[in-house]
Amino acid sequence: MGTTVAPQRPEATLGGGGGNIPAEGFGDSGPGGFSPGAGRSVYRTGMWLALVAVTMLFVAFTSAYIVRSGISDDWQPIAIPSILWANTVLLVLSSLTLERTRRALKRGLREAVNWWVSVTAILGVAFLAGQLLAWNQLSSQGIYLTTNPSSSFFYLLTGAHGLHLLGGVLALLYITVEAWRYRLGPGNRTVVEVTAIYWHFMDGLWIYILCLLLFWR
Repeated sequence: MGTTVAPQRPEATLGGGGGNIPAEGFGDSGPGGFSPGAGRSVYRTGMWLALVAVTMLFVAFTSAYIVRSGISDDWQPIAIPSILWANTVLLVLSSLTLERTRRALKRGLREAVNWWVSVTAILGVAFLAGQLLAWNQLSSQGIYLTTNPSSSFFYLLTGAHGLHLLGGVLALLYITVEAWRYRLGPGNRTVVEVTAIYWHFMDGLWIYILCLLLFWR
């Protein structure tokens, strides 16, 4: 009698090295994943609507900033902390690494996804830490929220941006955990795409805020 061989569990070999992983661990669905298809456009639309609200908020801040600086006799421009330049570089780099994450995910390169999204999350956390250092530099010079109208708007604009960016950092940390647990795959990449839209917007918003603080003083 012949020997009966039990069927083997299907596996998917993905690029980027590191051997095989179960297909369901890096596929179209799984715990914490988003289903592909029609739902993808729903999440994108929701994100764009949220970004419209954020835009309106910062337009209001900008209008108040410009009007207040034009009618104020006590407006004293503050020197921009030098660490903000390093922070800007970190944020721009994080957008680049997030794009590498998205492209690697689309190609099914699981190890590349893991490392690139980890780097992106680290850069995001480093940016927030740099913002705290910038505020510490100002406070060490005796410049606080209520020192003068200029300092008030500096803290308001950078603080509001920091709070919104924190939401993006939390999303990146979630994606990082899902990636290292191999529960994020090419078929359910909506979470990465939506986070990328938000993150790139926050990047552009930061550059806008920095230019406003530099050139409208």
